[in-house]
Amino acid sequence: MPTAATKRRLKLLTIELDREEDGRWIADVPDLPGVMVYGHTKEDALAKVQALVLRVLE
Repeated sequence: MPTAATKRRLKLLTIELDREEDGRWIADVPDLPGVMVYGHTKEDALAKVQALVLRVLE
């Protein structure tokens, strides 16, 4: 059973994905200013933004 010292509160973050006119995908997290990436595919942008979120939250 977790103690008070080991409990963590998790918040779900929304990732917004959109396709630019030139075909690139952009992913950003509105709750974390500056967390925005481009990818060649939707999956690429999603993987990159998830990695950036982890770095920012460290």
